[in-house]
Amino acid sequence: MPQGKIVKALSGFYYVLGEEGLVQCRGRGVFRKNKVNPLVGDEVVYQAENSTEGYIMEVKERRNELVRPPIANVDQAILVFSAVEPEFSTALLDRFLVLVEYNHIQPLIVITKVDLLEEGLTVLEQYASDYREAGYDVIFTSSETAQGLEDLSPYLAGKISVFAGQSGVGKSSLLNALEPELELKTNDISQHLGRGRHTTRHVELINIGNSGLVADTPGFSSLEFTDIEATDLNYCFPDIERISENCKFRGCLHVSEPKCAVKAAVEAEELPTYRYEHYKDFLQEIKDRKPRY
Repeated sequence: MPQGKIVKALSGFYYVLGEEGLVQCRGRGVFRKNKVNPLVGDEVVYQAENSTEGYIMEVKERRNELVRPPIANVDQAILVFSAVEPEFSTALLDRFLVLVEYNHIQPLIVITKVDLLEEGLTVLEQYASDYREAGYDVIFTSSETAQGLEDLSPYLAGKISVFAGQSGVGKSSLLNALEPELELKTNDISQHLGRGRHTTRHVELINIGNSGLVADTPGFSSLEFTDIEATDLNYCFPDIERISENCKFRGCLHVSEPKCAVKAAVEAEELPTYRYEHYKDFLQEIKDRKPRY
């Protein structure tokens, strides 16, 4: 039987891209029985009823998966944050980074709308320097002036990328700037709410230059640390993880333990205070989480 990749899921149908082209499929009842939910990005075996319709018979093992947005086998997450409208938030960025790191997906930080900055990039450049020091790549872009698009394009080549970020940061505008033929819907910021309205209603993999596939998604509808345990959090902050190798006690949570290398790094200004504060906030949030039964 032929194999392919699910590139779109909508209204109970799965659109599978195989050697013969795009086939609209339904999932066999066995998936519901076994609680297997096919996701965009899944490699599947399907049975074609004709040249355009068929049934998914098997879902291959996944390398990774996200629940919200529902997508599998992602190579990297493009975390899109705007310089203004809405304002850049390190707390929200760190929350996204933790979720992406926990799912073993490579992140790339993209800061959009830099053309709207009236006082230059000084503050954002310092943040960018901090995150690069932590081990992340950071790109400044503008969909209006095309700044940074040439820097971003090579990251997309030959990979499945998911664009993530809060509403209104310009994800769809950025994709349109990269691939004008897409003509994805965009929307303005609500002045009353100070945030954008969702313009993407389903998950779909879109062909973009250099053989890359990009998932335009409705966004992360949940940013809670549902599955992350307190002892996992250290590994979701690469800069903290590196420093923690010098902590005296194994399993140090970097809050009240003596001879903690992470706390010492903060005091020595070798680790940004805001990164450490976010770590502590997230740790407390995890500890306060109600147990699941």
